[in-house]
Amino acid sequence: MAMDYGAFDTSLSAAAGDDAALMAELRLAFLDSAKRQIDLLGRSRCDANWQYCCFRLKGLAASFGATEMMYLADEANLGAPGDPVVVRKLVTLVSQIEQGI
Repeated sequence: MAMDYGAFDTSLSAAAGDDAALMAELRLAFLDSAKRQIDLLGRSRCDANWQYCCFRLKGLAASFGATEMMYLADEANLGAPGDPVVVRKLVTLVSQIEQGI
């Protein structure tokens, strides 16, 4: 699984312009929010909490142009609460974003 950085970086650039510090701050805010939602997703045990976390994660991903994360949020929403496979995929994706892979 590889992150589509084209849309993600374009969204960051559109918001931050030439301000590298602002771009770094926005990237960090995105990662912090994604990690928080993925943590909540991993702890969800009922359908309502699971779906709520999926929708929040998809909305966050959409606002930053993170298409791969949007697809994974949809995949999670189709699965059962607590599905460790999709949670692991999301954790891996966030790690890749952090490392710039």
